[in-house]
Amino acid sequence: MTVNLSTAAFYDKSNRYLTDLRGQAARLQEQASTGNRLTTSSDDPVAAARLRSLSRGERLAQVDQSGSNAAMAEMDLVDSALGSMADIIIRAQELAQQAANGIMTDSQRTALGVEAADLRRSLLTIANGENGSGHALFGGQGAGAAYAEVGGVITYQGSGASKAIDLGEGQSVTPSLTGPEVFAFDVNGTPTDLFAMLGTLASALQGDGSDPVAASRGALEGLSAGLERVTTAQAVIGSRMNWVELMDDRRTNNSELRAQEAKDVGSADLAVTISKLQEVMTVLEASQASFVRLANISLFDQLS
Repeated sequence: MTVNLSTAAFYDKSNRYLTDLRGQAARLQEQASTGNRLTTSSDDPVAAARLRSLSRGERLAQVDQSGSNAAMAEMDLVDSALGSMADIIIRAQELAQQAANGIMTDSQRTALGVEAADLRRSLLTIANGENGSGHALFGGQGAGAAYAEVGGVITYQGSGASKAIDLGEGQSVTPSLTGPEVFAFDVNGTPTDLFAMLGTLASALQGDGSDPVAASRGALEGLSAGLERVTTAQAVIGSRMNWVELMDDRRTNNSELRAQEAKDVGSADLAVTISKLQEVMTVLEASQASFVRLANISLFDQLS
């Protein structure tokens, strides 16, 4: 009876020992193949918790990057639109300058007036441009087009300030400007906008009865103020784009730091891992061989 108990205990202890060695070998083989030091959280609870924190930080950074990408995409559209507006105003200044010299024929002024009217329509088209979501670039938070023309008069239809986009870390950026922030300004204390200026110039040059020379000279002052308004808007959007790029650079740097820390915390040293694996395999093979020999001896003793 004593021999049977000793034999059973021997088999049980040996089996647990060999099972533990096989488990160690399996974990080391997995570490060597994946390059990860941790196969389960229990391998190193503190390191595992840190890796989870780093992973959450990276996922949040990806969300923030999506917002940054959306902001940059919209600001690219706004910047392009502002550039086109500036070109239109500069061309209108050239027309007004030509018409203001007083030596043009009526037909020549009419031709200039037709072009000024075309420029006004082009400006309206650009002012009603949309972002990737179909929202008016310069309409603030209002729905629909930013500007509408009724009875030859163009008026702003938007409402509220442009909506800010979250960049993470408590930072945000407003990717656009409202129509009045771009098109409206004062001339000698009188409120006006680029549409009104171009409309007045076009009508005068096409013979509405007003003095075309005086209207052209007046338009030059107004268009100069309008161009300053647009170029200021360009500077504002440019500075916001630079800010987003700085945030992107910071996010990239932080991501690289997280990746390096995750590697330091969770990566296996391949040389050390393989060395440990070889040691465990050697012990496992020797232990299995010893178990077989001892088991045979124990069996022989019982039979004899």
